[in-house]
Amino acid sequence: MGIAEVAAIAKKAAIQLATVKTGEKNAALTAIANTLRQRCDHITAVNEVDMEAAKKSHLPEPLLKRLNFNEAKIEDVCAGVETLAELPDPVGRTISATELDVGLKLYKVSCPIGVIGVIFESRPDALIQISTLCLKTGNAVLLKGGSEAEKTNNILSKIISEISEKSELPPGWLQLLQTRQDVAEMLALDEYIDLIIPRGSNDFVRSIMNNTNIPVLGHADGICHVYVDGEADLEMATKITLDSKCQYVAVCNAAETLLVDEKIAEQFLPKIKDELDKGNVELRGCKKTADVIKVEPAGKKDWSTEYLDYILSIKVVEGIDEAIEHINKFGSGHTDAIVTSNKQKAAKFMTRVDSGNVFVNCSTRFSDGYRYGLGAEVGISTNKIHARGPVGMEGLTIYKWKLVGSGHIVADYSGPGAKLFAHKKLT
Repeated sequence: MGIAEVAAIAKKAAIQLATVKTGEKNAALTAIANTLRQRCDHITAVNEVDMEAAKKSHLPEPLLKRLNFNEAKIEDVCAGVETLAELPDPVGRTISATELDVGLKLYKVSCPIGVIGVIFESRPDALIQISTLCLKTGNAVLLKGGSEAEKTNNILSKIISEISEKSELPPGWLQLLQTRQDVAEMLALDEYIDLIIPRGSNDFVRSIMNNTNIPVLGHADGICHVYVDGEADLEMATKITLDSKCQYVAVCNAAETLLVDEKIAEQFLPKIKDELDKGNVELRGCKKTADVIKVEPAGKKDWSTEYLDYILSIKVVEGIDEAIEHINKFGSGHTDAIVTSNKQKAAKFMTRVDSGNVFVNCSTRFSDGYRYGLGAEVGISTNKIHARGPVGMEGLTIYKWKLVGSGHIVADYSGPGAKLFAHKKLT
């Protein structure tokens, strides 16, 4: 079956899926979580085959961590699916209602986007998160995961498809693409596909955007910052920096650059170095940093690099203005945090840092759809379109305008003696 035919089937399924009742979707989601738990041993065995092949091909360590789909990760993703099933249905929600005139009412109502193509990295858990979010929001989805996760992705998509069939969901709403050529063909199918979500490097996202007429919701690099202000609680700053960098390094919301106010550099840098050394984190720093602690010299490239590894670049800045300027110049618009006890500085940071997620006195690792209560995520959007930050259920819906009248015609509202519109907001 060709990709055009696959996409056409998905388009038909999307129209049907948009009308599936909330209870039916939630029951299917619960069944998916239960079945994944029941087949945990089989899934992990298949994943181990992918892992062994990836090790032989010398896949980088951060990608190996993403590829690993063990029992703990399966349980985490199942809990996320169950949480998703408990959340209110985002489809069919009345966003606003306006009475244009007596008997003429206008409604703005949420609806699915349609067919979504998602190209994602070496994370089998992403397949489950993306597909179940699409199910909840009534969207059909074409998925292309990393080739290194091929066997794991195949078994996971097969399980979800089996549950979908038993739940009598529209056939073909979930399709798994296998090759790069499939992706190239998908990018030309703007008659069937409504949105592309690529997850990968800046170059990869840019390449997708340059080769399709389909709207693209891009999530590229996660170059996240922690800025420790001169009025920060240094114990708090230490905890937040360690969590942001080390809690899980191979993810897009892990901190890659630490900015430190020069007022507290001599106090804070030795302290944080001691803690980061315990985690075997390689430190790269500017000249001012090197004057205080021993670090490898950091070059301009370091400020714009997503390491996804136990590496952290450090820059000493003159204050909050230089920190904000640095973030807006070198950051990726993903997630940036300030540690400070000064509320005015906190407010300034949150207003002026041009990122989808801006935090005060907490770890960058909180930037996540599941932690936000969005029911997991299909990715993080660094775009400034209808969805920004973690793209969960709301980011996978759009809206339509529904106008209900009783014989109303525009001629009555035109020319001499025209009727006036009331434009009365309804609760």
